[in-house]
Amino acid sequence: MRILAVSGSLRARSANTAALVAASRLAPDGVVVEVYDGLASLPHFNPDLDGEGMEPPEPVAALRRSIETVDGVLFSTPEYAHGLPGALKNALDWLVSTPAFYGKPVALIDTSAAYSVHAVASLLEVLSTMGTRLVREACVDLPLRGRPLDADGILAAPDLVQRVRTGLDALARAIQSR
Repeated sequence: MRILAVSGSLRARSANTAALVAASRLAPDGVVVEVYDGLASLPHFNPDLDGEGMEPPEPVAALRRSIETVDGVLFSTPEYAHGLPGALKNALDWLVSTPAFYGKPVALIDTSAAYSVHAVASLLEVLSTMGTRLVREACVDLPLRGRPLDADGILAAPDLVQRVRTGLDALARAIQSR
C-alpha cells in the first residue's frame, strides 16, 4: 500500500514537512509513505496548458502519475493569511481535471490546530469538491507550534509518535476497506 504525503509548505525547515517525514518513517508494515517534493516545481495553474488532448507540463504530469498510483494521500499544511498556501492550492488546481483523485482516501496532519483553522477548512472544502474521501479518524492534531522539531525530534517524542501512528493505522484501514 502506498500513501503520498503532501506538505503545503515550501520552507526548508517546515514543521508540516517534518511531520510527514516522520510519518514516512512510522509507516506500518506493508505501507510506504512517500513524501512529495515537487510542489515548488509546478508551474502556475493555467487551463490553456491543460486542454483536452494536450500533455500538461512535466511536473504536473509527474504529480498526476503519483496521485494515480498511490492508494491514499496525507496532507499537512500551514495557514497563510487565513487560507491555504498558494503553492498547495496551485497543485490542487492542477489535479481538479484528473479523475485519479476521485474517491481517494485522504487524511490530514495538523501541526498547529489552534492557529490553522482556516487553512484546514479550506483544504477540506477543496478536497470535498474534488470528490476525495476524507478519513476523519485518520486526521491527526500534532501540537508542534512553538516546538521547533524536525522529523527526528518528532520521532523522539512518544506522544507525537503515538498520534502519527494512530492516524496512519486508521488511513491504512480505510484504504484496505475501499
